[in-house]
Amino acid sequence: MIDALKDYPVITEISVAWGEMDALNHVNNAVYLRYFETARLEYFSRFSMMEDIPKTKKGPVLGEVTCKYIRPVTYPDTLLIGSRVTNIGEDRFDMEYLAYSKAQGAVTTKGTAKTVMFDFANQCKTTLPSHIREAMEAIEAK
Repeated sequence: MIDALKDYPVITEISVAWGEMDALNHVNNAVYLRYFETARLEYFSRFSMMEDIPKTKKGPVLGEVTCKYIRPVTYPDTLLIGSRVTNIGEDRFDMEYLAYSKAQGAVTTKGTAKTVMFDFANQCKTTLPSHIREAMEAIEAK
């Protein structure tokens, strides 16, 4: 286990694609938000977060994201993206991400996301279902 990722219960491996680089010959800043999205969905795949949406019409929406760029990443490389939930509220939860470059052997990027549970049918926020809260708590307890 890579020491920098030891506190992240879900690790997602992402290969950097040539087309993700920009004119300055490194991965474009906006691409990291897609990397974090992929990691978030990998985290959600550990329980029924996304599968519930068609029947409940309730699901997570991003309220805020941050991204701190520490080192540039270039093709070819493979990133390990750690994801974890750091805070769970009545109707929201916060996540943190850490990107580790296999080629550089170093942390390259950190990010956060504030996510709100949303009722798509009524267009308003809603409470976080207890089974989702319990699933997140179980993942974080490992």
